[in-house]
Amino acid sequence: MAIFNSKDITLYFGAEMLFGGVTFEVEKGDRIGLVGVNGCGKTTLFKAMRGEVEYDGGEFVKSKDAVLGYMEQHVIRESSVSVYDEVLSVFEPVMELESRLDELNHKIAEGAPTKEQLDEQMHLREKFEAEGGLTYRTRAMSSLLGLGFTLEEQEKPVSVLSGGEKAKVQLAKLLLSGANLLLLDEPTNHLDVAALTWLEKFLLEYRGAYIIISHDRYFLDRVTTRTFELENKRLTAYKGGYTAYRKKKEEDLEIAWRHYENQLEEINRIKGIIEQQKRFNQERNYITIASKEKQIERLEADLVKPQSLPKKLRFDFSCTEPVTDEILTAKNLQISFDGTTLFSGADIEVRKRERVFLLGTNGSGKTTLFKILMKQLAPEQGTVTYGAGVKAGYYDQLMTGLSDNKTVMDEIWDAYPKMSQTQVRTALGSFLFSGEDVFKKIGVLSGGEKARVALLKLMLSGCNFLLLDEPTNHLDINSREALEDAIAGYNGTVFIISHDRYLINKTATRLYKLGKSGTISINGGYDDFLAASEGETVLSAAKAKEPAAQDSANKLDYKRRKEIQSDIRKLTTRVTKAESRIAELEEEIEQTNAAMAAPENSADYEKIAELSQKLSELQSELDSQTEQWLADSEELETLKTEQYS
Repeated sequence: MAIFNSKDITLYFGAEMLFGGVTFEVEKGDRIGLVGVNGCGKTTLFKAMRGEVEYDGGEFVKSKDAVLGYMEQHVIRESSVSVYDEVLSVFEPVMELESRLDELNHKIAEGAPTKEQLDEQMHLREKFEAEGGLTYRTRAMSSLLGLGFTLEEQEKPVSVLSGGEKAKVQLAKLLLSGANLLLLDEPTNHLDVAALTWLEKFLLEYRGAYIIISHDRYFLDRVTTRTFELENKRLTAYKGGYTAYRKKKEEDLEIAWRHYENQLEEINRIKGIIEQQKRFNQERNYITIASKEKQIERLEADLVKPQSLPKKLRFDFSCTEPVTDEILTAKNLQISFDGTTLFSGADIEVRKRERVFLLGTNGSGKTTLFKILMKQLAPEQGTVTYGAGVKAGYYDQLMTGLSDNKTVMDEIWDAYPKMSQTQVRTALGSFLFSGEDVFKKIGVLSGGEKARVALLKLMLSGCNFLLLDEPTNHLDINSREALEDAIAGYNGTVFIISHDRYLINKTATRLYKLGKSGTISINGGYDDFLAASEGETVLSAAKAKEPAAQDSANKLDYKRRKEIQSDIRKLTTRVTKAESRIAELEEEIEQTNAAMAAPENSADYEKIAELSQKLSELQSELDSQTEQWLADSEELETLKTEQYS
């Protein structure tokens, strides 16, 4: 059953149509990805669905049961309220019910309750439970843990959060809002791999419908079963996730072009017959000519040229080869900030033509490590050595190398003054800067446009070793695919920080995982990284790479590993016991509720009061057990991560 319909929606910006004839249905439980190049109108379509933007034609039809949820509606207050309390605010109606129920329970416990009080108590309890009152605190805490907030960080005031952290709080509020149709606009921004994995699990278990705008193709393949594409001002629906959609689109386009070319061929064949008949110059020939001309008219009326694909970036990295096969060797790198060690014992080795990726949680020091490798930061200890003939180029995800006051044209020309104006404009054209766009100031460009300028500067450098820090941030899917093709065809060496798992799987030859105690090397792509992280192979690799000269350090590491293993066993036992007790408490609560609803007890006020008191105690213990379980589970995961770091 459809919970939301779009019928022939058309929307203009000024005199220009952004999109038209947009028609689709959203069924209960639909998992939809919305894709298209930057600027095609995806976010605007979301806002039109929400009623925030007026449209010029068509209509949206929402079922009476549909509740839309959209991130921007969950505003994060600039206040001293804690992260946890900020997320709890989405449950204000449930919290009000809880407060009323507590007051009533207190009154009933003080003396002989009236029938009206007991009836109201039962009504409030049923409503409280139906609206998730028994689990809302646990759900809020779990969602924040999943998105990377420790229990300690959940007590931080919202006002001190970074932009990325606020976005994650906003996402948590949306996911808990009770909406049954979520509109998610780039929900994976600011999420590290652990948080991405949690979000995927949440969405896969979510019972409502959702539409997701995302450039994360791996994520779309994991969590969507339908794909809507906005292209050339039209929306087309496909079955399947991103990969299935791309395959079907290519097949459809190939069929459309083949049909178009066959029609053209047939028209030309008939035109040849007409020319031949004209040469015969007989009366019967003119009858044939008239018939054939009508046939051409019919064919031309049905002739539809397939829509051209959007313009794509044309990356072309090329370089001169270095003298040596050893591109980079870094040993025992360590750095600290404010007395806290960010990482230590980091070893990196990159060889010619490798495509190496650096993975790690947010805050693990990946960008800092790159700055050390580029000699922009000095490590406390360790060495960095480049091979002979290596020329390194760095793509900074913050794009600090761009000057806001320069035009796009001057930014490139000043960096490469020996190029002619024609050469500069041709290069910019391949990166989709044409006409007056080349005279725009860098400061007014979008994130995607700035990324294209920075990548073009790097492409023109001729470097044979590229260090790229999140190069696909701000790029739409078409541009990401162009970058992937360029990296795959590049005759140099690349070392990349990225959360783009599709990019990693497609191009990586090897990975490094960065943790507090150093780096671990894993052969293959992201799926190989997952497999290694789940088994003992990562620990074995860490042991194998430790040099014999560090015996004393090894003894310390061995002692710490033993401590960790002991703590893991204790915590595992506690978590298992807590899970068992939580299950018992939930069953007792269910039995107590059933007893309160039983006809033989409904008129027994003393019995009802006794059961009510018991229910309150059970619920209090359940909350306490759940909170402890969450804390122990988080500590257990932290220890497991340390064990394999």
